[in-house]
Amino acid sequence: MAPLRPIGFWLKLVDRLIDEQFIETMEEHGITRRQWQLMNLLADKPSTAAELTEALGPFIPETEDEGPQAPVEELVESGWVSSTDGHYALTDTGRASLATLGDVVDRTRALLAQGISDEEYAATLDVLERIARNLGWDGQEP
Repeated sequence: MAPLRPIGFWLKLVDRLIDEQFIETMEEHGITRRQWQLMNLLADKPSTAAELTEALGPFIPETEDEGPQAPVEELVESGWVSSTDGHYALTDTGRASLATLGDVVDRTRALLAQGISDEEYAATLDVLERIARNLGWDGQEP
């Protein structure tokens, strides 16, 4: 029998595996995770670079080589996003691509939940939320 492992082991392992699967899925379609997040934000409404940066907060690293605008500028170059008067918006091509990507993400999520009942999945989310609250999370931060 395999040794019992603590919850931290499983949380970190599953988080890493989800990230790896998501990155692989997005790369197959020529997009990064950040770009997918940006497209989802722009699906709701056009936004400025500052609004996008604020919405994604810590998810977009500020480095010497790539500032927070780089992922959205690549989407502009690809024709998936337009830039007018400092506002970014999804183009029709971007909306179609986002819909396709949504189907791909849904398939990935289905793979993640394979063999897990709806009740088990809901119970897992409930337990994880209670653990987070026990450790001080108040539900106000992402």
